[in-house]
Amino acid sequence: MARIAFILLCHKDPEAIIDQARRLTRAGDYISIHFDARGGKETFETIRAGLADNPNVTFATKRIKCGWGEWSLVQATLYAIEAAEQAFPRATHFYMLSGDCMSIKTAEYMHDFLDREDADFIESFDFFESDWIKTGIKEERLTYRHWFNERTQKWLFYQSFWMQRRLGLERQIPDDLQIMIGSQWWCLRRRTIEWLLEFTRNRPDVMRFFRTTWIPDETFFQTLVRHLVPETEIRTRTLTFLMFTDYGMPVVFYNDHYDLLLSQDYLFARKISPEAKELKKRLGDLFADTGVSFQISNEGRSLFQFLTGRGRDGRRFAQRFWETESSLGRNRELLMIVCKKWHVAKRLVSQIKEHSDIPCLEYLFNEENTYLPDLGGIEKSLEKRTRHRRAWVRMLFDYFDTDRMVVCLDPQGLDLIRDFYSDRSGTKLLEIECDFTDDYLSGHAKRTGLASDQTPEDALQRLLPTIRADMVHESDRIRDAEFEHYSRISQSKTPEENAAPLARFLGISEDEACEIASMHYLFSD
Repeated sequence: MARIAFILLCHKDPEAIIDQARRLTRAGDYISIHFDARGGKETFETIRAGLADNPNVTFATKRIKCGWGEWSLVQATLYAIEAAEQAFPRATHFYMLSGDCMSIKTAEYMHDFLDREDADFIESFDFFESDWIKTGIKEERLTYRHWFNERTQKWLFYQSFWMQRRLGLERQIPDDLQIMIGSQWWCLRRRTIEWLLEFTRNRPDVMRFFRTTWIPDETFFQTLVRHLVPETEIRTRTLTFLMFTDYGMPVVFYNDHYDLLLSQDYLFARKISPEAKELKKRLGDLFADTGVSFQISNEGRSLFQFLTGRGRDGRRFAQRFWETESSLGRNRELLMIVCKKWHVAKRLVSQIKEHSDIPCLEYLFNEENTYLPDLGGIEKSLEKRTRHRRAWVRMLFDYFDTDRMVVCLDPQGLDLIRDFYSDRSGTKLLEIECDFTDDYLSGHAKRTGLASDQTPEDALQRLLPTIRADMVHESDRIRDAEFEHYSRISQSKTPEENAAPLARFLGISEDEACEIASMHYLFSD
């Protein structure tokens, strides 16, 4: 059975470290601790004394001062690994953690998980081919030597960097290494750890190289594991659930994230807020429990993007080139139907087609596979259609040889509506107001990846009010924009009541409009 030696790098809060070590060793696992030398000798001695009676705890062979982005983080990890490898011969796996990490599964679940698959879990993407690095220097992390810390010695860091560049002092990457990059939170098998330690002793040239790279904790283990282990035995993922905001800062988890964390396909989560006392207690109690089953829905990232994206209304400060150089045409009229329930808008469109000769197109800016004519390739992707929106719609007018056309849009596309309203063409807008039952919202959450069939019902029920409020917000934004020639039909009104706004929108008689609106299953889910 799997036995885990946790490799813990930490620098503060001795009581929390003691609690974490006791918790993680409760089920027979081990822990090796490197406490940053900047944390002080007295604090470290408090940790040693608090864990002195625990035989499943050891400490790094040497304590050093650590700095973000420096080799010291890798060296501290190696010191902790060496101690664990020597002290715990029964350890089958070595799992990298920080003081901000907590388990989100039981120890029983973790052991079963690791027993099922004989593999190393580590993010390992090609350094040069992947887009893992989003900002800042990239190749220069490797090709120049970095002796100073960019955060604490910024002037020296960049002076050294620019001097090397001016003098052409680029260095070669070791010939036999393919440099890889990924998260520093990994889980490796004992055999891999033994190979890695042997490699560090036999290859001083590689060690010299990585000692002066920038942020080596994202490349050192990732590169060596790929170099030493067959590709078929590597899973390019981390078992620690972590997310980052748009500003590159780690997302912090609080007391109300308990259900969300348990449903993710990970063993640990980072970062847990120091203030989340209840969450820490519940997760700590869970770790030692047995016979617990988990419903894995794994919607954490999509849910976070949805929740943080609410209310971020885009702003544009200048026209796109296709807006200044292209118009739909002064004598043309674009009729836009806006509805969150796409099937309702599509049913209305089918009725309009049956009762008129107006060309109608369904969600051409939202649905990749909606039916469209062949217009030379621009129709093949949503990105192209949206980027060249006016030129694209003008081509559709030309294709159908018409001056009037109906298109369907999702309410979130307020910027599209504004763009078309600013054109010289005539523009009308019809909003279809629908009722949103809990069953419909649940289905919507699952279709869009905010939830899955495995999402616990209580967690889903807490999400529904947010989704409903988001849909109401989209509709309110459209109404607040006060577009000219705006009409609205509603599920709560009779076909006769909906006939007048529909007639104004299509420019037909109310009798014809009433016939269209009388479709008996128009609003059915």
